[in-house]
Amino acid sequence: MHDELSGFLAYLRMEKRASELTTKSYEHDLVKFLHYIEQRWNISAAAVSYVHIREYLTELYAEELARTSVSRKLSSLRSFYTFLLREERIKENPLVLIHAPKQGKKLPSFFYEEELSLLFESVNTSTSLGKRNLALLELLYATGIRVGECVKLDVKDFDLYLETLLVKGKGGKERYVPVGSFAAEALTIYMNEARPLLKPADEALFVNYQGKRLTARGIQKMLNKLSTDASINSRMSPHVLRHTFATHMLNEGADLRTVQELLGHSDLAATQIYTHVTKDRLREVYRRSHPRA
Repeated sequence: MHDELSGFLAYLRMEKRASELTTKSYEHDLVKFLHYIEQRWNISAAAVSYVHIREYLTELYAEELARTSVSRKLSSLRSFYTFLLREERIKENPLVLIHAPKQGKKLPSFFYEEELSLLFESVNTSTSLGKRNLALLELLYATGIRVGECVKLDVKDFDLYLETLLVKGKGGKERYVPVGSFAAEALTIYMNEARPLLKPADEALFVNYQGKRLTARGIQKMLNKLSTDASINSRMSPHVLRHTFATHMLNEGADLRTVQELLGHSDLAATQIYTHVTKDRLREVYRRSHPRA
């Protein structure tokens, strides 16, 4: 059992080039499943059938897990058994007839321009960390990059002359994204006036007060404080800023393919959710503005 799991995790790292976070997520789901079948039926992964999977799903639902959580665990199992089938450790995939639970449509949260203005105005740029915070906030909104991509940025990845950023995305894929004039100006001030005073230990673009590379947790903590200072009650996170970037781009007429490329989505379907947001926004404006709405 452990050999099967070890082989699958090695496959994720070596062949699929999955991130450590993704690999750990798969491992967590699969360890729980393997422990369950061992305790419940005393069988190995290779002996699992459709019936065992169905009963395991029943157990998950009994725990009152969200449908998204069940879908994720099911996705981990599907990938695991696809691997075992490829390696000829099983003859049939027990998940062939298993369907993922239907997901409710949950539209991504985003900020209106008025809320963002309050957020930008709340930044105190009289300190080195304040200049960093403004540059970070401007960059996240200007580019829509993921927080994991942001923390990996080095100084050399920002081209001031071309106002572009080299982003290292999922699966080792790289893309260039434009940086708006506001973000470029804030970045320039931070890099010239604030970053040297923070005594960076390496070439990381964004560093903390100790000069070490800023972490995703550090960014979230900073955004929480800014939202509190700006008296914004909505949930604040780097991903909400990413949603805001995409929504505002589409609201202003950007085409879906362009937004897909800027976000680094491999599948257009992942970008299409933002069209629902913009349609809702249009309906809201229409109902509020039209005399006979």
